[in-house]
Amino acid sequence: MALLNFKRTAAPETTTPSPEMEAFLKDFSIEVMPRTAEKVEDFRALLPEGTRVYVAHIEGTPIEDMVATAARLARDGYKVMPHFPARIIRDRATLADWIARYQGEADVKQALLLAGGVAEPHGEFDSSMQLLETGLFGDFERLHVAGHPEGNRDIDPDGGMINVSEALAWKQEFSETTDAKMALATQFAFEAGPIIEWANSIKAAGIDLPVHIGIAGPAKLQTLIKFAIACGVGPSLKVLQKRAMDVTKLLLPYEPTEVLSQLAAHKAANPDFNIEAVHFFPLGGIKTNANWAIENGGSSAVPAAQQ
Repeated sequence: MALLNFKRTAAPETTTPSPEMEAFLKDFSIEVMPRTAEKVEDFRALLPEGTRVYVAHIEGTPIEDMVATAARLARDGYKVMPHFPARIIRDRATLADWIARYQGEADVKQALLLAGGVAEPHGEFDSSMQLLETGLFGDFERLHVAGHPEGNRDIDPDGGMINVSEALAWKQEFSETTDAKMALATQFAFEAGPIIEWANSIKAAGIDLPVHIGIAGPAKLQTLIKFAIACGVGPSLKVLQKRAMDVTKLLLPYEPTEVLSQLAAHKAANPDFNIEAVHFFPLGGIKTNANWAIENGGSSAVPAAQQ
């Protein structure tokens, strides 16, 4: 399998990825934080040129660090998509300043807009919808907003889907008023069945935004359970809990092979399925995740002549 337009010499593969998995992992994306990016000597040795890399903005991270990370990735040939978490942005002037810095220093044209993980807003913004309403993202080429296959208790405290569904309908309507390409980037989940059911349900409700499905990359089981609980992962958490009860698997690293294989097979059988791409959360480390994705068929944005 020819992949790649990047420096690392790939290790010999022990298995050949299925055509379905290769197709499903094409144009995968991944995210990084400034403090983890600092530990990566050369991203070009890890990720194919053209990979979309989200830059996660955790509360307390200076905007200077965010912009520097975005600029570095852009120089290395990656499509950079920084997070804009509404609840940590104090006001319109701050938002305008951030956008100007990203555009001026890193030529950023893509953004992920989300509410953010803090309970109380730092200023006037509470949701990604309020960020969109400012009109400050008018010249962006691509805008992603959050999707929640298993709901979100920050939005629906009772565990339902009413507020989440209303927000999706608003985002769908907004997408029809902008020239930017929009998509839903989702929280990670561990079970294919509920993901498929959710994706089909939003499509039936008139939401035609393509889905970039969140998937947790390879990691220690204990690490995944910790992050899953902290991030409010819903019923699919039971997949990890069941695995944790099996002493033969407890110490083995989790890999997303099963959930991705099932989603890939469903996509192959149903070409109009609205999941467009896979977005990895590298909870076990970006190097581990990048290697796994490539070894299992991932080839973000590789020119056809080089495949």
